[in-house]
Amino acid sequence: MTDLWKIEDEFYAQGYHWICGVDEAGRGPLAGPVCAGAVILPPHAEIPGLNDSKKLSDKKRRELYPLIQETAIAWGVAFASEGEIDEINILQATFLAMERAMAKLETKPDLALIDGNREKDFGLPVKTLVHGDSLSASIAAASILAKVTRDDYMLAMAEQYPQYGFDIHKGYGTRGHYEALRTYGPCPIHRRTFLKKLYGAE
Repeated sequence: MTDLWKIEDEFYAQGYHWICGVDEAGRGPLAGPVCAGAVILPPHAEIPGLNDSKKLSDKKRRELYPLIQETAIAWGVAFASEGEIDEINILQATFLAMERAMAKLETKPDLALIDGNREKDFGLPVKTLVHGDSLSASIAAASILAKVTRDDYMLAMAEQYPQYGFDIHKGYGTRGHYEALRTYGPCPIHRRTFLKKLYGAE
């Protein structure tokens, strides 16, 4: 198993103290917001089973969720809405959610480790890491907070719009979701820019 503290250790050695992991959930779905998590963990915090959220079961993510919050020096989660995604595009909306999540941190980070290979000026040093959620404890923790928070939001939306099956696919483009879209058309939380192929450009 990868040593999830190796990356952080390299930056601690360079003199950074408050290292914040940042990750998002929900870039790809046809519906719902994108959610970002930001987490500053104490160095070498023991969180048994911590891993990339995509490699964990829903049950395991939900077990780790409160543990991460209790262990963290600071954490924040935030959304960018489907309307914002349509307006400024998914990449910029992802950055917006990340910015909002970091703004909620009670301790100001001196370095942000961001999952992926795209960065913007967040007003502090940034290091991007491809597959960062598998390589960094901080990013893995952020990925779990973002995923569980977004899943819970989509479960609430499933009660409001039961015909789409949001509780099953969380807004992703499954066969069942496309069938529901063909039958009922989009609902208010669908990303219109993601549906252009289905409906043609509006």
